[in-house]
Amino acid sequence: MADRTAPAPVPPLVTSRSLDEYCGLFGLTRAGIAALPGPLLDCPGGAAALVAEARPLGCRVVATDPVYARPADEIAARALAARAAMAAAMVDRPDLYPARRYRRPEHYLRGWDRAHRLFAADRAAHPGQYVAAALPRLPFADGVFALTLSGYLLFAYPELFGPQRQLAALAELVRVTAPDGEVRIHPLYDGEGRRTTRLDAVRRALGERRIASEVRVLPPADRDGRAQRVLVLHRADAPR
Repeated sequence: MADRTAPAPVPPLVTSRSLDEYCGLFGLTRAGIAALPGPLLDCPGGAAALVAEARPLGCRVVATDPVYARPADEIAARALAARAAMAAAMVDRPDLYPARRYRRPEHYLRGWDRAHRLFAADRAAHPGQYVAAALPRLPFADGVFALTLSGYLLFAYPELFGPQRQLAALAELVRVTAPDGEVRIHPLYDGEGRRTTRLDAVRRALGERRIASEVRVLPPADRDGRAQRVLVLHRADAPR
């Protein structure tokens, strides 16, 4: 009899994004990050430089990711594999990425290399700001963070986050965010660039939990004119 066991889902890539890339993806500025009234949560943090680069601005960032439970050399190996995957994707699927004349792949990947070096050094020096945890359960009290960011996870990996687990994860991000704060989620498509078909149903289900949502269209992060769509969540009964 043939083995009908489904293959295990591929774990998310451990990416190495810079502070400037976070700003472009989530509609942030360095001045806005510096002015936050409380800490910022990056979930999942991967091997990004957000914690390291936001500290000189006066903003405390906590990154959480299940990969932080693994040894440093394993995290480095997964970050290197993610870089290789990104390099291949930028060649094989140019339709998913800015045109070469606006962002040369080799220049972009050098930014990832720098971000990974900053991450590795910062995690070694400040391990308490890198918490090993996985959605949909986070080890933080209610309302701790002024802003929560979640990039390339909840809609990017539908095989890992089915409808119920996805809804629980979104509600958990709102739980740990201050009543007057926001949760921002990007992207709203999967790894093949296909927009999620769940968004309307997800927003209705969130509304039933007293969580307000909007899809915010941001100005293009690159000069090729591609706008970003970010899902923004906050508590419906909180003062704004």
